[in-house]
Amino acid sequence: MKLTMGKLMIGVVLFIAVIGLLRFHPWSQKSAVADKKDVVHEGPNNDARRSLTVGYLPVTCHLTCPVTDFASKTTKTSTNFNSQRFTDFPTVVDALKAKQVQATFMIAPLAMKLREDGAPVKICYLGHRDGSEIIIRKDIQATSLRDLKGKTLALPSFYSNQNLVIHKLMEDQGMQPNDINFVILPPPDMPTSLAAKAIDGYFVGEPHCAKAELLGIGKVLYLARDIWPNFVSCVLVVHEDLIKEKPDVVKDLVRGIAESGKWAEDHRAEAAKLAAPYFRQDQKVLNYVLTSSPHRVSYAQLTPTDAEFQQIQDMAIKMGILKKRLPISDYMDRDFIPQTIVAAPIPVDKIPDKN
Repeated sequence: MKLTMGKLMIGVVLFIAVIGLLRFHPWSQKSAVADKKDVVHEGPNNDARRSLTVGYLPVTCHLTCPVTDFASKTTKTSTNFNSQRFTDFPTVVDALKAKQVQATFMIAPLAMKLREDGAPVKICYLGHRDGSEIIIRKDIQATSLRDLKGKTLALPSFYSNQNLVIHKLMEDQGMQPNDINFVILPPPDMPTSLAAKAIDGYFVGEPHCAKAELLGIGKVLYLARDIWPNFVSCVLVVHEDLIKEKPDVVKDLVRGIAESGKWAEDHRAEAAKLAAPYFRQDQKVLNYVLTSSPHRVSYAQLTPTDAEFQQIQDMAIKMGILKKRLPISDYMDRDFIPQTIVAAPIPVDKIPDKN
């Protein structure tokens, strides 16, 4: 039996390693940073006096980034925001440190870790609420996390809020940290790994959960809101040099994200149509995420509270992700949050069917 289990684990490791090689092409000399010329939409806005590139991953937690890109090019704004697509957070961190991007969406604990390590960055706003699920293979009979003892679950990053929250849930259910075998996988690879039975489930942001459902290979065990009401995974992070040198651009960006969130909340099907070419994903999958239930993801109440960040910091310290407690003001800059938020004036008839 030991030999059989050993072979099984070796097979899992080799499968995940092959997926990593195929995805990241380490033999390629091409930079992992997204091509700045990879422009999805050009609009008629001729009033913009400046531009800013903002990083994002193709997850619905970052949806307001491409929406702000689109809005800045189709409405009269003073800044054109060009969204730059990434596929993993380590590359985002490298780009931010090198100032290849000076604003980006990022998982909250990672932003806090960067700040703790002395990186000149600040959190300026949220990207979403909720928007993550614990997905398990459809053939697994489970009604609680306790039923997954001995199983293998994938997480998007050691620094993700999903990592913090699932360990808190394990603690609440009387489980030990090693009762579940956790592996780190790029979110796009999770449905494939689930289908191959290399993993038994995963906890990640949409639309990778919906994809497993629609393919008939996975089912939802928990919505993020079931575990942590008003769950926050990702935040808008801005380099302090940009804050100091161009505060008006940062103010315009945060306003744009806020207005894009309000628009997306009220125009879910249209938001799916708009974001699909930016994400390079099937519009049907995004539409399912945004319209099947308002509880899957929300873009309302994007102003974070100190209590929310304190909860994240405390959990991260307990798990050893962060080493020391810092004042929330050291992580967060609230100076750019608009007092009044209206929906971005996006003309829905201008959203193209194909890009």
